Amino acid sequence: MKKVIAILVLTVGVVFSASAQDKMMKDASVKTVALEQTSGEFTQKQITISEGTYVFDVTNNGVGHDVGFVLVKKGLDVSKPENHIKTAYVTKAVKTGTSQTSKPTKLEKGEYVYFCPLNPTSTDNTLVVK
Repeated sequence: MKKVIAILVLTVGVVFSASAQDKMMKDASVKTVALEQTSGEFTQKQITISEGTYVFDVTNNGVGHDVGFVLVKKGLDVSKPENHIKTAYVTKAVKTGTSQTSKPTKLEKGEYVYFCPLNPTSTDNTLVVK
């Protein structure tokens, strides 16, 4: 009986969690920033957006291996994972010819740098939030 109750509680928790995530993804206030990676670079070198909550949609266009996405507040050491904005990471490595998204990420005014350590891309790609 305890196992049945535990399974029921777990199932209800998973359903509510998935539902909440779906709702947030469909929330009109969450905007998408689409980025494309080719071999060794992002095709977009600088992007300007307004303050708000964003999902990063990263496409791997013929790189030939998995890619990712890292976002860091400008001026911080990009080599230190503690400086990475972890919600901006794509949820899975991006295979060639596919796209993956990040979790919703709230961005405040300022400048950020983005790069891919798997590709690898330069760390001078700039995201400006006004």
